[in-house]
Amino acid sequence: MTLRSRIAAVASVSVALAVLAAAIGLYVAVGSDLRGEIDSALRARADAFPFMREPGATRAGAGSPGYPGGGRGAGGATEAGGGSGPAADGDGGPGGFPGHIQPAPFGAASGYVQFISPQGTVFVPGGQGSSPTRIAVTAQDRAIASRGSGSSLTERSVKGTSLRVLTEGASGGGALMIARPLTEVNHELSRLLLILALIGVGGIVLAALLGTLVARTALAPIGRFTRRTETLTGNLDLSQRLEVKGRDELARLAESFNATLDALERSIQAQRHLIADASHELRTPISSLRANIQILGEADRLGAEELAGLRRDIVDELDELTALVGDVLELARGATPAAVSDDVRLDEVVEAAVERARRRSDLRFEVSVEPTMVSGQADRIGRAASNLMDNARKWSPDGATVEVALKDGVLSVRDHGPGFAEADLPFVFDRFYRAQDARKLSGSGLGLAIVRQAVESCGGFVEAQNAPGGGALLRVGFGESLELGADGS
Repeated sequence: MTLRSRIAAVASVSVALAVLAAAIGLYVAVGSDLRGEIDSALRARADAFPFMREPGATRAGAGSPGYPGGGRGAGGATEAGGGSGPAADGDGGPGGFPGHIQPAPFGAASGYVQFISPQGTVFVPGGQGSSPTRIAVTAQDRAIASRGSGSSLTERSVKGTSLRVLTEGASGGGALMIARPLTEVNHELSRLLLILALIGVGGIVLAALLGTLVARTALAPIGRFTRRTETLTGNLDLSQRLEVKGRDELARLAESFNATLDALERSIQAQRHLIADASHELRTPISSLRANIQILGEADRLGAEELAGLRRDIVDELDELTALVGDVLELARGATPAAVSDDVRLDEVVEAAVERARRRSDLRFEVSVEPTMVSGQADRIGRAASNLMDNARKWSPDGATVEVALKDGVLSVRDHGPGFAEADLPFVFDRFYRAQDARKLSGSGLGLAIVRQAVESCGGFVEAQNAPGGGALLRVGFGESLELGADGS
């Protein structure tokens, strides 16, 4: 499923759930409201009977004007007759209830009325049609009639007609039951349910259409972005960049993609430069080797002394070639931190590099190092320290002094040679960069580049400057360091 389809589906499902929740809530609220109106009408109808609203009143006794022949209830008072309420005239029923009732006033709901005596006898008063249907009495109804107090509202079905029934205890004993059909309520709820279903289906269809439209509109920039990236990656033209518009997420993504292209372009350019520079540097020793080997093929015309010199030249060229290949391989490792780093005693590494430099020259080394622990690869750190000493040895005059200091995790190496030209300072640590004065010396121009790469792999820094009083001063920091005590702990 495409992203556009998923967005449309999510929109449809979300709207469907919202519509379903709203429909259920509306249906329940309307049903509750309609039933509430029925209940209010039932209670109002019940309150219209005087014996329901006058505690202690006597329902029609024998010979009372309102209910001739009616029985006598509790309390001793006589309930008004002659049309003073819903109960009018006629023979009295069981328990003194009226034998005949009048319809409710114009506009009011009458409902179906029947009485329950305290003993549970059901009596249907006249005035409600020729053959009224009784409502079945439950145990709860009889209990209310027996107590003469309490009320209940229930829904019942009589001959297929759904009724809302109010059972309420009378003050003089017994109970009054009033029922109203729920036909209109159920009809209205059915209509409402149909309307909500139609609205829900229409809303879901509309949401799907709008979701598809919104998804298409919202994803249009992503489509253009995708096509553009596919074009760039397909042609591998790293000079092209994505157009950045606005400050939204797509703009940030385009900026990130452009930054990735920048880094990739720099990496490829660096690789090309490395290959070109390495090829250039390799060409010289290889050409010399070829010439010397060709001369060696005519050894019968050379003297013993010339042959010995030729062999020395070949060995020197091979040594230079081996060193150059080693330097290129070291640079190819990159400055990425190693997956596994060790704790390295930097002071011991520096002292070992100084000792090797002493054996290769007649220079004096003034060494001041503090016991220091750094995290990194011991071989790369050792190579960096050795290259710093070799650089100082290369540029120092015979018998000169090289000052080496290790303090606060920073290694400083100062020679007393000619120093750097101001124009060369920004490029001292670049690959294959050689100052004008250095071109007459042996070397590939990779020594200090290897130093920078090894230091950066430890999260450190490099600095090059001319020392006060002459000479070059190189400072390198190997990232976070831990200064140890005099005993190395």
